[in-house]
Amino acid sequence: MDPQPSSFIQAVFIIPPRVHLLDFTGPAHIFYEAASYGAPVRSVFSTMTVLQTEEVSSSALRFQQLIPYDQLDLKAGDLIFIPGLEFALLSEKRFLMDSVPFQIWLKTQYAKQVIICSVCTGAFLVAEAGLLDHRECTTHWKYTEQFKKAYPLAKLRSNRLFVEDSGIFSSAGVSSGIDLALYLVEQLWDAGFAAKIAKEVVIYFRRTIEDPQLSIYTQYRNHLDDRIHIVQDTLSKSLDHRFSIQELAEKVNMSVRNLSRSFKKATHITIGEYTDKLRTERAHKLVSEGHTFQAAALHCGLKSTNRLRSLLLNRVKTRD
Repeated sequence: MDPQPSSFIQAVFIIPPRVHLLDFTGPAHIFYEAASYGAPVRSVFSTMTVLQTEEVSSSALRFQQLIPYDQLDLKAGDLIFIPGLEFALLSEKRFLMDSVPFQIWLKTQYAKQVIICSVCTGAFLVAEAGLLDHRECTTHWKYTEQFKKAYPLAKLRSNRLFVEDSGIFSSAGVSSGIDLALYLVEQLWDAGFAAKIAKEVVIYFRRTIEDPQLSIYTQYRNHLDDRIHIVQDTLSKSLDHRFSIQELAEKVNMSVRNLSRSFKKATHITIGEYTDKLRTERAHKLVSEGHTFQAAALHCGLKSTNRLRSLLLNRVKTRD
């Protein structure tokens, strides 16, 4: 379903000094494509300094004709993306002090119900404004310890692609910023429209808010076979159901033999091996959260806890 005409949403991309290019160009391109397909959204690029209209990225690429943040007029439902920047700058007290007016403005926008989104180390700027106190959030895995030390009141989720708490989204890094942008497109205009945008930018698998930063759900996806992606999606979303290869083949209008051969060619592992990997990761997560082995086995479509223990033991051996 295409989005229906409505008042335009502003998607503001803050360009801090030494910004990491892909942290904002990835999400910005998602909203560019959404607008191209008819979504009522306008992208705006802004500095975080009053009167400043230029900025330089960490890659030395220069930006001009940016809009200073204090000149923006935002409303409830608009979006602000704060991308990552060089961590050395975030460690400078002078930089953090100079950004206080921007922090105050950010808090004002949040009070107006503007949606705040950070990518990678952009979470540090949101936390500096006090907006992540007592809220769940995430940041790049490389800087989790520094984040915990600097912002002990924040509830950091160290192994999540993106997290939402009370209208504030935080994402782990470059690719998860794109995942977040697609998730927001889906929330704003529906899943079918988001799938259309994902296909346009050749993203065949969109990770969700529950996926860890490093996950089996993002592996074995480096191929362009739509039918195999459908099979992988079916398996990952319904682990409690034991699909036969015949059922999977019928879903994608293939013979059992052709599906088995095509799956192995695309992923370099068999359907059974892939399913075991999915079940192992899901079960490990459930057990680590306090679920019993019996409950985890049932949720993952396994007939016995012995089978689950075997898979988890093999997981440990493989990682060691």
